[in-house]
Amino acid sequence: MKLIIVRHGDPNYAIDSLTKKGWREAELLCERLSKLDVKEFYCSPLGRAKDTASLTLKKMDRQAIELDWLREFEGKVKVNRKKISCWDRMPLDWVNEDKYYSNNTWTDTDLMSSANCKEEYQRVCNGIDRLLANHGYQHFGRYYNVTHSNHDTVVLFCHFAVECVILSHILSCSPMVLWHNFVALPTSVTTLVTEEREKGVAIFRCQQFGDISHLYKAGEEPSFAARFCECYDDDTRH
Repeated sequence: MKLIIVRHGDPNYAIDSLTKKGWREAELLCERLSKLDVKEFYCSPLGRAKDTASLTLKKMDRQAIELDWLREFEGKVKVNRKKISCWDRMPLDWVNEDKYYSNNTWTDTDLMSSANCKEEYQRVCNGIDRLLANHGYQHFGRYYNVTHSNHDTVVLFCHFAVECVILSHILSCSPMVLWHNFVALPTSVTTLVTEEREKGVAIFRCQQFGDISHLYKAGEEPSFAARFCECYDDDTRH
């Protein structure tokens, strides 16, 4: 089985859609994805993900199944009595605490247990488990029991933070590292493929993370969304 996770195009968050650049990116993505033999499409209910998917779906005359748990990750923490995102933290908020580096303990810290992170994380984990089980792969500890071995390709249109949650669950690693040390730019493509070297047992291997070769091929500059200043004195996003 091949699992493809696509981040939406350059976003216009004010209207939950895409910028003009985002629509160009989605068109280039469409040219790439429409060449694939896709068993099923799934999509976040949010506008920017649905708009990104729309061009590919229209060209292929297909529809996507909308899944609420594919919306952007809604885990929060409490800071000064305010609930804010758990997945956009400054380095010194977390890098010195070993618990953040384990998928079994990252939600047990004072900060992450201050609101709903654990519950939201489990909601997404349950969602991807149901989806993969429907396609023949039943989650069991750190691997998957194969109930229906196949070469199907499944595509998810979603968002960066929830993509990292999905990957952390499938790969048994902490999402904190993925959220803060990796970046999947708009319309990037992440590809995981099952490996079944023992009968009835599978793991997923990541062949590509955040691939934007479709943009480079067309000479389209990658979006800056999801990135921050390279150097502190840069006049870019802090």
